Amino acid sequence: MNDLYRILPQELDALMVELGEPRYRAGQLLRALYHDFPAALVEVRALPAALREKLAAAGYGVGPGDEVRSVVSEDGETTKLLLRLGHDTLIESVLMQYPEPGKHPRSTVCVSSQAGCAMGCIFCATGQMGFERNLKAEEMVAQVVHMARRLKPRSEHVTNVVFMGMGEPLANYGETVRAARLLTDPRAFGLAQRSITISTVGILSGIDRLADQGMQVGLAISLHAPNEELRRRLVPTAGPHSVHDLVSAARRYFKKTGRRVTFEYALIDGLNDSPELARQLAGLLRGSGTHVNLIPVNPTAGGFGRPPRQRVVAFERILREGGVNCTIRAEKGSEISAACGQLRTDEDIARVDFVPLSGAAAAPARGRRQSALGPAPSPAR
Repeated sequence: MNDLYRILPQELDALMVELGEPRYRAGQLLRALYHDFPAALVEVRALPAALREKLAAAGYGVGPGDEVRSVVSEDGETTKLLLRLGHDTLIESVLMQYPEPGKHPRSTVCVSSQAGCAMGCIFCATGQMGFERNLKAEEMVAQVVHMARRLKPRSEHVTNVVFMGMGEPLANYGETVRAARLLTDPRAFGLAQRSITISTVGILSGIDRLADQGMQVGLAISLHAPNEELRRRLVPTAGPHSVHDLVSAARRYFKKTGRRVTFEYALIDGLNDSPELARQLAGLLRGSGTHVNLIPVNPTAGGFGRPPRQRVVAFERILREGGVNCTIRAEKGSEISAACGQLRTDEDIARVDFVPLSGAAAAPARGRRQSALGPAPSPAR
């Protein structure tokens, strides 16, 4: 099947002409796909039945995958979906909402670009799964569509998309960029390009290619260490000069796009959170115009712990005093294994013990299962 969520608007214009249909049919179909969020071609009532039949006969359809299970955090602001895509592939996708007084909440979808991951970061649950396959652009778009369909009855909508879920987006470059174009085309999903962020653990060629795309998407680079030896311990696939190379690539990206690059730094208790390493990081990034996002590591099967709050705050203070702009990432979804580094399509996706950064003495939190589909079979893993 040729999935209609794969086709760019200009390609859909050409398809309608090829099928002997007026060009305006493409606009009708696009509005239906990205405003009504149909789960099947038969639900696209904006098109005449004869055209739906013609599209089906030509091998076109809508295949957004099935929701196997959903989990909602205790505050109701984070939703994680386990989705079954083509070839019986299971992936996870996350919706994070940030309430804003007097406004609709900011609603960010964390999209997976691969099933599994080949990068092997030692503190990342997905990285320990190994690599299964690249996702297609339409499978990435489908994750956003699933969340948009859930938000629509509440008169809410997706405001941001981050390619920070399972997998390395720039190792699946062509499909990731096609998905970003579909999500930002005014005739398709219609997000502003600056509402999209693509994250990478360090695919240098992909960073430079992305800078040449003429897009205004944000770039986040997972650094995690200020020196080569430590980074190779944390990211086994890192090259011998990856820290230097990534800082240089960030400078090139900023020069070509004008977009400030974010370096993500997962703080791991006793491993990369010392004051000395904070000073090294400040010296490395001072004057680069980049931003550092500090992420106290989330609990995974690797057994790595998050530093005490005072050490996280001290690390941040050293960076700021060293002239580096930085923030500590707000926690979202840790207790339902929906946070950074936790996605892995486990059967028990709702119960993870964690200590919130906001209070080391807090009791472990528990997620709660919630699914409109009822009990689901265990994932075949």
